[in-house]
Amino acid sequence: MIALGVWQLQRKNEKEALVALYQRNMAMSSLVTYPQLPQVADAYLFRKSSVVCLEPVRWDPRSGTDQKGKAGFRMIADCRTGAEGPGVLVDVGIGDDFTPPKWTGGVVQGTIVPGPDQPTVMERAAGKDMPARAMLIADTPAAGLRPSAVPSADNTPNNHLAYAVQWFLFAAAALIIYFLAVRRRLRP
Repeated sequence: MIALGVWQLQRKNEKEALVALYQRNMAMSSLVTYPQLPQVADAYLFRKSSVVCLEPVRWDPRSGTDQKGKAGFRMIADCRTGAEGPGVLVDVGIGDDFTPPKWTGGVVQGTIVPGPDQPTVMERAAGKDMPARAMLIADTPAAGLRPSAVPSADNTPNNHLAYAVQWFLFAAAALIIYFLAVRRRLRP
């Protein structure tokens, strides 16, 4: 349990470095080439990029908020970018219902963020996870939609210190229980 606590402290430092990288990425003004395949390197996340969506193949409406904080449905298009390949996920804006926009594709400029379907801890542990896809949140929404809020690097969870404290408390509780059990056994 102590080793797990120490590991969480190490993860805390790694996560702080990752958040610092994301913050640097957000401050960069130059466009990067959108990554072709998953797994998207951390150096691309929260950077500005552009893609050409030849056509939306599938729509995936999900709950979200616009840049003013108003709730709605994010219209995420799984776009075809060529004759084959995985394509690209593009958040083209927030709508008030599940009805996809009449958007047919085109050049989209925006911010690269982690996609909506990230593998779970159990999928990663079992080795059954697919590489996470990134998503481009469009700077300019499709006609009839509001611009989606871009997540901030500052919202990246870093609760490793709390986990470390938890493991150290478990170790202390186990030590106290062991001490009480030994003391009880040694009594005549």
